[in-house]
Order: sequence, then structure tokens, then C-alpha cells
Amino acid sequence: LRMGTALLPWLSCFNVDEKNQMSFSGPVEDMFGYTVQQFENSEGKWVLIGSPLTGQPAKRTGDVYRCPVGQNKNTGCEKFLLPENTTIPNINEVKENMTMGTTLVVNPDGSGFLACGPQYGYMCGKQQYITGICSNVSSSFKVLNSIAPTVRECKQDMDIVIVLDGSNSIYPWNPITEFLVKFLQSIEIGPARVGIVSYGDDVGHVFNLSQFSNTKDLLEEAALIPQRTGHKTMTALGIDTARKEAFTVARGARPGVKKVMVIVTDGESHDHYNLKNVTDQCERDGIERFAVAVLGDYNRQNKTNEEIKKFIDEIEFIASELKSDHFFNVSDETALVTIVDALGSKIFALEATSEKHTSSFEMEMSQSGFSAHTSKAGVMLGAVGAFDWNGTVVMQSGQEFVVPKKNTFHDPAEQRYEGMTGYIGYDVQSAHTPHGVLYITGAPRFNHSGRVTVYRFDGENVTITQTLKGEQIGSYFGSVLQTHDIDRDSYTDILLVGAPMYMGPERDEQGQVYVYRLNEDGLFEHEMMLKPVNQTCCTAHSQSNCKSVSKNEPCGARFGTAIAAVPDLNLDGFSDIVIGSPLENDHRGAVYIYHGSQKSIKEKYVQRIAAGGDGESMKFFGQSIHGIMDLNDDGIIDVTIGGIGGAALFWSRDVAELLAEMTFDPSKINLQQTCQVQGRTTVCVKTKVCFKYRIKSDKDTNTGTVIRYSLTLDSLRAIARGRFNETDNRRLLKNESIVDRLCREHTFYTSDKLDFRDPIMVTLEFGLMDEDSGPVLDGELPTSLNKTIALVDCGNNDKCVANLHLKATANISRLLIKSNQEKFYVNIDIHNSGDNAYNTKVTLSHTENINYVKVEPKDKDCETNHTRIVCAVGYPFLKTDKKESFKIQFEPNPFHIRKDIVINVTATTDSEESDSDLKDNFVSIIIPVQHEANLRFTVNKYMKQDHIIFKEKETIPSVFNHTSVIGDEVKISYTIERDPEMQSPPLLLKIMFPYQTSVKNFLLYLTDVSYTTGISCDASRLINPLGIKPDKPYTVNPKKETLSVYLLSCKEEGNPCESFSCSIPPGDFNQINTTFRVWRPTFIKGEFSNIHMAVDAKLESKDTGLFVLNDNVKIREVKIQVTKDIRSGIPLWIIILSILIGLLILALVIFALWKAGFFKRKSVEDMKEDMKDSN
Repeated sequence: LRMGTALLPWLSCFNVDEKNQMSFSGPVEDMFGYTVQQFENSEGKWVLIGSPLTGQPAKRTGDVYRCPVGQNKNTGCEKFLLPENTTIPNINEVKENMTMGTTLVVNPDGSGFLACGPQYGYMCGKQQYITGICSNVSSSFKVLNSIAPTVRECKQDMDIVIVLDGSNSIYPWNPITEFLVKFLQSIEIGPARVGIVSYGDDVGHVFNLSQFSNTKDLLEEAALIPQRTGHKTMTALGIDTARKEAFTVARGARPGVKKVMVIVTDGESHDHYNLKNVTDQCERDGIERFAVAVLGDYNRQNKTNEEIKKFIDEIEFIASELKSDHFFNVSDETALVTIVDALGSKIFALEATSEKHTSSFEMEMSQSGFSAHTSKAGVMLGAVGAFDWNGTVVMQSGQEFVVPKKNTFHDPAEQRYEGMTGYIGYDVQSAHTPHGVLYITGAPRFNHSGRVTVYRFDGENVTITQTLKGEQIGSYFGSVLQTHDIDRDSYTDILLVGAPMYMGPERDEQGQVYVYRLNEDGLFEHEMMLKPVNQTCCTAHSQSNCKSVSKNEPCGARFGTAIAAVPDLNLDGFSDIVIGSPLENDHRGAVYIYHGSQKSIKEKYVQRIAAGGDGESMKFFGQSIHGIMDLNDDGIIDVTIGGIGGAALFWSRDVAELLAEMTFDPSKINLQQTCQVQGRTTVCVKTKVCFKYRIKSDKDTNTGTVIRYSLTLDSLRAIARGRFNETDNRRLLKNESIVDRLCREHTFYTSDKLDFRDPIMVTLEFGLMDEDSGPVLDGELPTSLNKTIALVDCGNNDKCVANLHLKATANISRLLIKSNQEKFYVNIDIHNSGDNAYNTKVTLSHTENINYVKVEPKDKDCETNHTRIVCAVGYPFLKTDKKESFKIQFEPNPFHIRKDIVINVTATTDSEESDSDLKDNFVSIIIPVQHEANLRFTVNKYMKQDHIIFKEKETIPSVFNHTSVIGDEVKISYTIERDPEMQSPPLLLKIMFPYQTSVKNFLLYLTDVSYTTGISCDASRLINPLGIKPDKPYTVNPKKETLSVYLLSCKEEGNPCESFSCSIPPGDFNQINTTFRVWRPTFIKGEFSNIHMAVDAKLESKDTGLFVLNDNVKIREVKIQVTKDIRSGIPLWIIILSILIGLLILALVIFALWKAGFFKRKSVEDMKEDMKDSN
């Protein structure tokens, strides 16, 4: 191991000195530096360093090193040899891999320290258990005692009876005896006894429990056991015989010893009807049962999957709970040897478990000392492996240690599987309040996202007062805890909870720390989140813009792996926090320092110390941090930071206050008050700078220091309007010695032609000459100062008295906002009737419901800042009797809704103005506003057919026993949507529909109204008003009447319509769905041919003062068309009469044609003869 004086240079931004530290190095493979602590005793001051894997490669027991600190102590680090001196008597200890030094904490009174090896174990028979151990070391580095509160006495005695199926279906028998021999080889006869019962058609005892005194004899006889044979498989009889007879004192059973039964069978039992009764008896007798199903005979006979499953279910039923630990199945007899190890490990685990079942561990794998915390209230030891890795916290009560009950921190009845393997005790802390001590533990795997539990402890019982839950799966929230008293009043102020594996935006483990404030009620309230500098992960597969490629995985920071509470580092009276981020810079690591303030810490870190190592011989800088004492006697707390492969002690430097003042003579530049410089007439100003210097530590002597300061004229301008006499330049640099106070005076003169656009700015910058040694300046105080000196031109009396007159009017008196494109102007006139008004400004402050658009004329100098507009008028001054006019354009801001627009206009000047003249320097403009709601109101009708057709003689049911038989279904959906960027008022939708005719026949029967969340409707009285349902049928008795559109219209007063209203909250999307049934009997009985019914909906704004609705979105109408098909037979007499009338008409037509000579015309032949004669 080596000690050095330089290790991790980077940058220096506050008082932890990164250039002159003391370093310690050790093997990376030993994890040297995993934990660090500062310690002081009569021999001197030390850095204690944990190295959990020291002893490579054979034992790896781990250890703690003590490294001397101070003058003339360069002897190197020395091991304590704690594993050799830490022991528990009368048990078979296993110290290999005990990881001593994983946990390292100094006692709060400095009387010693506690070092823990959570992997310390012991043997119970052939089973090893990991309970953990801690070494209590005195201030003189002597081991006072070893603390292992979770070590339990081995319970090795066990009676094992094997119930063996020897029926004829077992074939061949040789694999059975091979299985027995291999299984029995690992059993130590003495603490354990073995008996064997074999069965087939009947049952027989092969070996009694007391028959063998050593394993060798047992194995020789087991190899010769013959097959019992038999045509039946009497499994229930075999189990019951073993229960009644094999576990008796006469056959060697021992009272109080654990009873174990192993059943091996290859087929369904012929007495399966007795299995439940037999297994219940075994359960009452406390016999734990392991069952093995051999599927050889089933496979040889090609049994179906259903038959195999039935057999497996039966044998699984025999086994104890949990089935996964107690039931095994193999494909055939030869495969039995493959389960020997698994079966044996489950059975032999019973040797040390404190419950009767092998699957239930309490303290056997507890790893007590995985975390530790010492306080005035006592010692807390985290035991993450307790209770099947649910974890617990071992609490000190007086001189004893108390292990809370199994479900103290996790109630499976309430939390089910959330707390399974939650690792309670991963870290532990305590908080001191006026009402007593609060104890805190983290469980980073609770519900996969982590949880922190806050509780009280009265010496016996734990009472949980609060739980804090993580927000990201796998973030390991609660793995690191730290409380701190920031204001140093002896009471805890904050709790910091680390989540070092919190995934950042690039899906890498950036980590973050949650800060909680302790309120007056003793509860922690979330205050802020701390995050590291974002680490860009550059791998070989990353984009080409990466400057360097990371060699190590995982990428990220793991910010919050270590959190240290340190006393006041910067001497401001408040305690501070240091947080480790060991994966930064490709696993080189970094730490962040946060200063305290009042009762919390500041969200922004003040110093980041990054490792300069190679990430291999020294890596994970920030893995451990400790800083509670002054190790070099300079009165300031120093910080020790550990990594893997080394640690470094960083000295803190003193903090100094350097305060500055600057004054001018004269206080204003008056062009009429001149001086002579280099033969020229100009204006001169004397600048006086004064400094106060103080050391913040408790040192009695202040030897002073050298400061540097600079003065700069018009630092924001390209060309300055003045120069210092000493340098004939705009800039002046000085170095001066100071003890406590220093004043110096410097004169500057102005240029020939001044512009009066703004005052001359003088910038003073100052600091310490030597920044690498000695004190550092208080980072909370400024190191620069800017002051301006005004330029005035008001005569020799140097007094300007202006008189401003302001007029401001809007070009509108009220505004209706429809599309947010409306614009309006405010016209401004300002007049000065007094002396020159320097730095005249017009300021407009307006409500958030409007936005600034532009100013006219464009060259007017106006600056905007949210709801404030400042316009410069007449720079550098508004002359006497000068008037300026301009106008500013505004437009509505859709994200803010108000009933009016308020614009306050104010005129100001740096010149004086009498109180009586100020009354016209302010104008308030108020414009009433209404907004047209930007809504889309749509309606949709859903029917099977476009219109409904009834037949006149259609049958009418006598009763309705369900609404579905009333008639055709009509669904009407009303949708109100708005632009997501716009606000809207609360609305009222009124829906009116034809309900009954004048003779009380139903028309539309409302059966359902549904709507989106937030809407409320008063339609319950109208939904199925008759209560029609199967157990309450309605008798149908319609009356005949004439129907018309006029009679069914809801627009006509007096017609029997009904309506209901729905209140609709503002929202992007709202929908109301109504369902009607057309009352069939009314239309079958009624007289009409074609009519329609109208359902009307009217939308109204409930906030008419602020919102109005466009007329085209107010009304929606849905028409339901109904047609009646009149198709009846024509009577016979009408047909006969029609035929007779038709014949009569035909006869009259023939008679008329005859009378007219129609039938006397010549024939064709006669006409041909006449034509021949004429030729």
C-alpha cells in the first residue's frame, strides 16, 4: 500500500483543495477504498479504509486499514487483521469471503468504530448459512467484541423415513437402489436417522430409524434392498403405516426431532380415496413430505397426456407446501439419480431453518451488517437477506439486539408480492426530532421501484410512521440514505435518498438523489431532486460525433452511490452535503459538493471534483465519502473520498470575505462642470473604491493578503466614452495588499462628444491574487460590481425639473374575440412642458390575455418582457416643450381568458418632477372582452334503416316485458369539441323530444343516456319511466288517433314533449349519447301515411358574461321519419261494378263510331278496283 501527495487534479471552484491532497492506494481486486472513515484517538488522526476482498485469491476475508494522517507520519497503511480477531464461539465459522470492511462506521462520540463483514457464515451440518458479523473496535484499536445477532443455534437432528414403491410396475429395480445409495451418501448418521418402508400389495419395514449408527453400514444394506413386488400400488397405506409405525419411539424416532418423509412411486394408488385423510394426518403430526413421481411405467405403456397429468397431480397432492420445493418428477427409473442433489439440498436445508418447512428462511441468510448506523440511540444493522431476502433491521435495545418480527416491514396480506425480496436494511439511518428518534431504512427492490420506511422503536416494537416510494423500476431508490442537521440545532432537517441506478434520457444509469424536508409533524416532504452533470455515453457503436469512446460498461454516473453529511465546509454556519458519482468519466468517478442554507441545501452544486485516474488502477472515485473532522489542525473540516483501488484526503481551505464599494464625485456628469486634462477642457469624475477583508475561520490572526482589481468604463460598449487619467485607457488594473480595509481613488475623463443614450457604466472586478494557496473567497459573495453615472444638462444648478403629460387611448371600446386574429392599437402621446426630461420612458403593463405585436413607427426603441413594454422616449432626454406620439399594436392571447383587457400606461423620467405634476403621468385603459367559443357541435343518428315503416294490420303485443320489444331503436349522439389551444365555457345542452300524443300514446321512449366523464344530466326521471323489465311487464293499450307533423312537433306550444338538460364542463371533447325506442303500438294504431318526429338540441353558454356562442352551433335537429304501408284487399262488388261500367263505355264508343260511318269505308279490294278503272 502506498501513500502519496497527488492523485486527482481537475478544477478548483471552491474551498476543497483539489491540488494538494493526500492519497492512499491499494489493490483494485481487493476493492481497497470501498469504504472510508475519518478517526481520531490519542495516537493521532487516521483515515480508515475498508477493503472487503483482501486475502486474494484464497480466503478473501476482507479487512480494514488504518492510514496515519499528519506531519511525519509516512509509515503507510496497516491492516487491523479484524477477521482473525472477530469470532463467535461454539459454531463452525466460515470466514472465507466474509467481506470484512464492506460496512464501516465511526461511533458518534468517537470512542471507536464498527466494521462489518455481511458475508460471514457458519456451517450447520453440510449447509452453510450467511448471517454476517460486525467487529466493535475501541479507540485504541482493540476488538472489544463481535456482534452477530442473527446467528442461530443449528438444529441438526432429523428423522427421515423413505416410503418406497416396490410394486411390479417398477422396472428395472437396480436404478432404485442406486438412487437410494447416492441420496443416502450425503446424510450424516447420528444427527440424522433414516428408516425405509416398502409397499406393494401390502407394507413392510425395511430399516428402522435406530437400526444404523453410521452412514457406511446404511449404504451397504441399502444397496441390497430387494423389490417387494405386488400387483397393486397401495400408496396411502404405505404413507399411513410409515406415519403410525416408522415414526414411533419403538422404531427409533426421537421426540421433538423434525420428521421428514420421502415418497417414491410410479403409478396411481389403488387406495387414492384415502390419500387426503392420510396426508391430513401427516400434517397434524408435523411430518414434512417430499414426493417423487416416476413416469417410467406410464411412458412404457404409452399412456395419454391426460392419464399422465392425473398421476402427477395425485403425487403432487401428497407433497407438502410449497409444491415447487417438495415435488419432483422424472421420466423413468434411471433418471432418479439426476434429482438427488436437488432433493438433498431441500431436505438438508431443514438442518438450520427455524421453521418446519425448508422453504422458509428467517435469519439463516440474513447478512446482518450489510449496512450499519450508529447514533446516540444505539446501533442499527441492516440484514437484507433475512426472511427470504425480504430483509429487516436489527435494532439495539440497551445491551441487547432485537430482531423485529417477520412481517414488521412487509405485510403480505396487504402488499402481496410487492415486498418480496425487497432487501429491507440495504441502508439504515436515524433522524432526531423534538418528539423523539425516527429510524429509517431503505428497500431498493421493494415492488421493483424501491421504498424507504420511516418508523419508531420503543425497545421492543416497531411502529411504521411513513413510507416513501420510488418512481422508476430498477432505480434502486432507497439503497443510500443520509439524514443531516443543516442549521446545527441538534434536530434533523433533511433526508436524502439515493437512486443511483435511475435511468437518464439516454437509458443509462445517471442516478439522482431525492431531498426530503422534515416537517413539524415528523413527516418527510419531497423538496427537490439533485442530478449529476449529464454523461454522454460514447461506445464503439455510438455516433461519430463522440470525442472519446468509453471502455467500460455500464455507462452513466450512478450519482447517489454515496451521500455524506459533512459539517460546515464553507464556514457559513450551515452543514453541507457531498455526493458520489463513481461511474462518471468512463468509471473514473466524481463527487459533488452542495452547500447548506437555513434548513435545507442549495439545489445547484458549488463544486465538482472529478477523478484524474485511468479508470483501471484507480476507479469509481466517489464510491465512499466521509468528512467529519479537521485532520490538519487548520480549523476547517476535511473530506476523504474513496474509490476502488485508492482513497484521497482533500484538505479544505479557509474562506475569506472581500466586500467592495464604489462611489463617484460628482454623482452625475454635468457638461457645464469642466476640468483640464492634457490641455483639453473636459469633464472629470473621481472614482473611489473601498475593500473590506475578513477571514471566516476562528483563527485569531489575520496576516492579510494581496488582492487584484480592475476598473472598466462602458464595458458593454465597443467604444468607451471615457478614459482613466493613469492609463489613458478605458481599463485600469491594480494589485494591492490588504489586512482588513483598503481605499483607493482613480479619476477618469469623458470624451469630447458624449452621446446621452444611456449613463456611463463603471465595472469593478476583484479577487485574490493567489488562488492556489491560502484562503478562497466566499462563493456566496459577488466578485464584481457595476455602477452607472448619469449624464445631465440642466445648467449650473444641476437640477432638471420636468413636467410630463401623458395621453393614452385605445382605438376600440370593447372587443369580441372570434378567431384570436383581432388586433387593436393603443395610441400614446407624451409632452414635456418642463426642463429636459432625462431617460424618459413610457411603460405599459398589461394583463396576460393580450400579446404585444409591434410598435409604430418601427424605429421606436421598445423592449418587451412578458406583460411589460418599456419604450424610450427622446433619448438621451425629451427636450422642453417636445411632444412624441406612437402607437402599439396588440392581439389576443388565447391561453388566457379574462372578462376585460387592462393596460396601465406610465410615463417616468430620471429628472425631477413635482408631486402635483405626476397626476397626468398615468393612464389606465380597460376594454371589456367577450370570447366566441370555438366549438364544433355535431349530431349523429344511428338507425337500422333510414326511416321506419309500419303496416296497418301489424300485430301489437299485449305486454312489453323489455324495452327492446317496444319498437325500433334510435341512437342520437351529440359531440362538442374545441380547439385544444382554446378555452371554452361551461355549457348547458337541452334536449327536447316528442314524448306523448294528446291522448297519452307514447311516441319516443327514452331508454338510456350516457356521457363522457364530468358531464351531469337530469334525465333519470325520463329513462324508462314505466320501469319496463321482465319482472315488471307493461300492458299495452294504445288509443286510435290521427297523427300529423304539426301534432308531433315540439316547436308548437302545448304539444306533449319532454326535455332534459346536461351540464357540460370545459373540455377538448365531450359527448352525450341518447337512446330512444319508437313506440310501435301508437303508429300501428294511428292514422297517417308519412310523418316525421324531430328531436331538438339547444346548446347554451353558462358563462354569458365571458363567452358567447355562434348562432350556427346553438341548435341541432334530428328527424325520425315514419311511414305507414296501407295494403288492404279490394271488395268483389267493386270489381264487378268496374267491369260493367267499362263494358258500357265500350258499347257507347262503338255506337258513336257506327253513327259516324266509320264502319262504311271501302275495303282494300274495292279501292284497288277503283284505281284500275281510273287508269
